[in-house]
Amino acid sequence: MAGIDSEHVQGLVDECVHCGFCLPACPTYSLWGQEMDSPRGRIHIMGQVLAGQPMPGAAAKHFDSCLSCMACVPACPSGVRYGEIVEAARVEIERTVRRPGLERLYRALIFGLFPYPGRLRAARLPLALAQATGLRSLLRRPAIAARTPQFLRTMESLAPPVSPIEALPLRTPAVGARRGVVGLLTGCVQSVFFSHINTATVRVLAAEGFDVVVPEAQGCCGALSSHAGRHGQAVKLAKKTIDTFRAADVDYVVVNAAGCGSVVKEYSRLLADDSSYRDGAAWLSGQARDFSELLGAYGSRALRHRMDVRVAYHDACHLGHAQGIRVQPRALLQEVPGLELVEISDQFCCGSAGIYNLVQPQTAEELGDRKAKSILASGAEMIVTTNPGCMTQIRSALERADSPIAIVHIAELLDAAIKG
Repeated sequence: MAGIDSEHVQGLVDECVHCGFCLPACPTYSLWGQEMDSPRGRIHIMGQVLAGQPMPGAAAKHFDSCLSCMACVPACPSGVRYGEIVEAARVEIERTVRRPGLERLYRALIFGLFPYPGRLRAARLPLALAQATGLRSLLRRPAIAARTPQFLRTMESLAPPVSPIEALPLRTPAVGARRGVVGLLTGCVQSVFFSHINTATVRVLAAEGFDVVVPEAQGCCGALSSHAGRHGQAVKLAKKTIDTFRAADVDYVVVNAAGCGSVVKEYSRLLADDSSYRDGAAWLSGQARDFSELLGAYGSRALRHRMDVRVAYHDACHLGHAQGIRVQPRALLQEVPGLELVEISDQFCCGSAGIYNLVQPQTAEELGDRKAKSILASGAEMIVTTNPGCMTQIRSALERADSPIAIVHIAELLDAAIKG
C-alpha cells in the first residue's frame, strides 16, 4: 500500500479486540445500527485491505460516512488509535478509488478553495452580493430550493453571514506584567469568515498577560486535508506552518479552532519520516496549546464582569475527544459572575466534522437537528463552543428549528465578560 506504513497500521488494527465498547459512542452506528458503519466494522475492512484485498468503492463509502469525531477513542478499553487507522484508509482511498465525476469535481473545489485564505477572500464577493441583494433568502424558498443543486443548497445554508474582515496587529502587547509570548494560528476559514473570533482571542490573551504575535505569512494548518486523506497537501501546509511559527520566536502557539489544534499536535506523526522537518514538527506539536488549555494552565487574571445568562457548552469533538480538553472551557465559563452553565444531553457529534457537512449533508443534517433538539431542551439562552465548524453547523440546525438562540465562541464570551 503505497503512501502509508502498512506494518504500523497493521499493528494498530491488531490492537482492536472487537469488544463493541465503541458502538454506543459512534454517531453513525447510533443512526443506522450497521456494523460496517461502526469503528470496529471499519477496522475490520482496513484489516482486509492490509491483507491484500483492494479497497472497493462500496468499502470506501463506509469510511466516507465516518465523521472522524474520535468519540470511540476514549470509549475503547484497548486504547486503539482509531484516528490513525481511518486516516490511513482515506489515504488509500484517495490513491486507489476513482469517485464519480461530479463528486471528484466537488471535492477538488473544496480542497482547492478552503485551505487557501486568499481564494476564500475572493469567494466572499459573490456571497456578499447574494446577501446584499436578498438572493440568499430567495434560494431558501422551498420552490426555488427544490430546483437548486444539492451542493449549492448545502454550501449556502452553511455559509456564515459575510461581515468585514477584522485586521489583527502583528504584535499586541500584554496588559500589565507579561506572562509570556504566544503566537496565534489564525486559520484559513476562520481568518476570512470568523475574524471577529481571532480579534476576541487576541484581546483576551493580552488581558491575561500575554504578548500576542500574529505572523503575516501563515495560512492553513492542513487539518482539512489531513482528515480527508490528502496526505501530500497536508504535509505541504504543515511545513509552511512550522516555518512560520519557528521564525516567530514565541513560547507557545495558541489555536482557537478544535480541528486545527488536534492536527497541529499531531505534526510529529505527520512528518515523522521527514528528517528536515522532524525537529520542527516536534517543537510545534509540543508548544501548541488550545486557547482554553493555555488559560486553564496559567489561571485567569483579568476581572470578569457579571453576565446573567444561561449557557450550554458544546464539546467540539476534536477538542473533547481528540485533545481530551473538557474541564478547562467549563471552568473558564464558570468564572464569569452570574453565568449559569448547563449541559447538553446529546453528546454525539453535531455533524460538522471538517468537510463532512458538505460531502455528507443528509447525515450531517440529521445529527445537527438532533443536537438542536437537545440544546432547546436544555433551556439555554446561549450556546458556547470552540470550533467555527460547529458554530456554523449548529446555527444552521437552530435556524431549521426556528430558534433565536445565539451561538458564540468561548473567546467572544470571555472578551465580553472582561470588557463588561
